[in-house]
Amino acid sequence: MLAKHRHFLRFTTRGLTDEQAGQRTTVSELCLGGLIKHVSSVERGWAEFIVTGPAAMPDFSEMTEADFAERADDFRLLPHETLEGVLAAYAEVAAKTDELVATLPDLGATQPLPRAPWFPENASWSARRVFMHIIAETAQHSGHADIIREALDGAKSMG
Repeated sequence: MLAKHRHFLRFTTRGLTDEQAGQRTTVSELCLGGLIKHVSSVERGWAEFIVTGPAAMPDFSEMTEADFAERADDFRLLPHETLEGVLAAYAEVAAKTDELVATLPDLGATQPLPRAPWFPENASWSARRVFMHIIAETAQHSGHADIIREALDGAKSMG
């Protein structure tokens, strides 16, 4: 399922230039290159969480406005970045996650969630739950990417 949604996310960038991959086509800050970067970062962070626990992530409850502004760069294709580069980085993250799924001895193993205003206190997620979250995140952003691409040049991922 994750491979399917990764494919559709990457597919939205077919044939684009770096300029097009960095272009916003809606009122949001999202662009295709930035979505690839964001999904890659999210997948990397959650896979690391499975292995090392909440230390793999920041304490979101203590993040400043400046910290969140810096994280916003995950949603942009910055001037020194290329679509080819962010796609290659995403492929590396995907390969590591796939290896983790294949070699993890217990999908039921849990880790306490990091501190964040959107997580309940003292909650834990299993590795299985984390992988489901990665799939959902990828699918949701694949849909965003499809809208952005269609607004960019009319190309559709399906249909």
